[in-house]
Amino acid sequence: MKPFGRCCCFALLLSSWLEPGLAAQVDRIQSRLEGLQESGAPVVVHVVVALCDNENQGIVPVPATLGNGQDPRSNLYWGARYGVKTHLLRSGYRAARASSAPPDGVLERLVLRKSVVRDEEPIELLVVADAWDGSQIADAIEHFMALAAGGRPEVVALEEGESIGAGGAAAVQVFVGHNGLMDFELAAAPKVAPDGLSRGSIVLACASRPYFLEALKRAGSTPLLLTTGLLAPEAYTLDAALTRLLEGGDAAEIHEAAARAYDAYQGCGIAGARRLFSVEDASDSIRE
Repeated sequence: MKPFGRCCCFALLLSSWLEPGLAAQVDRIQSRLEGLQESGAPVVVHVVVALCDNENQGIVPVPATLGNGQDPRSNLYWGARYGVKTHLLRSGYRAARASSAPPDGVLERLVLRKSVVRDEEPIELLVVADAWDGSQIADAIEHFMALAAGGRPEVVALEEGESIGAGGAAAVQVFVGHNGLMDFELAAAPKVAPDGLSRGSIVLACASRPYFLEALKRAGSTPLLLTTGLLAPEAYTLDAALTRLLEGGDAAEIHEAAARAYDAYQGCGIAGARRLFSVEDASDSIRE
């Protein structure tokens, strides 16, 4: 099956916005990752996936097997070929067994490992991905925003006695799915955790920048990758952005990795793919 939404990057594209300050914020996140690498600890990324739901979300309906928001197995954003679970498991990630119960509303939790080379030394990426019931998308987005502010930290117990800090304790928080903020507003701004840790955020949803940017800033999170128009929020883009981040990439390099991955799967042209993703002060020096 081809990636869903091949023509999406041609529709309603806006220009990328360039704002000052992001480079220094990404540098602070990279300093946090360097410290984790030196200590031998993994970089934890927490991904909130709101399952695609024809009945309960304001979306153009997809085939029923892809749009059942209560069945992760074949859902467009989870179990389908380019969904978070299926694609990452086919892209060098290894599943780790977790014994901790996920929050209410999560139908399936997956913990994945991947080794990335950073400065000629390995660093481990550990992804905690939660498949949320699509009918509870408002709760899923509220939960994501709380995590982005450093709230709701949790300890996820893994096999052989290992445990990791996830939720708001993770270094990066991600939302994947329909942009529910087109349909409803956040109930309240989350309270920023007083721990002083730098956190990054990624929102793979249609036109996420105008809806999520200011809220993420108020949450104290550094927006690493947002979108400017309609897209297919599939996992190859997420993998590319996270891998480049762990390799030590700056904001422009993360943007470029995401754009190249999107073009590789969607065939929409690299120029259009670059316009589709926003990194606030991504370098003007990027060339085709």
